[in-house]
Amino acid sequence: MTISINKLSSKGGTQISPKHIANAVNEARRAVGYSIDELAVTTGLVGDEIIRIENGSDADPRKLKRIAAALRVPVSQFLPN
Repeated sequence: MTISINKLSSKGGTQISPKHIANAVNEARRAVGYSIDELAVTTGLVGDEIIRIENGSDADPRKLKRIAAALRVPVSQFLPN
């Protein structure tokens, strides 16, 4: 199940930008030193899935959880404060 990235909102009801999630995932991946392919292998996702997350066209919570676990960061790091 993929949620619509256009309908994401925070607890306060403000819209969460898909670009914010994309940038946060990209920054976390780079901080760990993973390439997209390395992250794909570690998460069990396909490289194209990670690319879609990092370009802001996918924000599937299950995929974000897998990425966060692989990068050893909380999923909340991908969301605005």
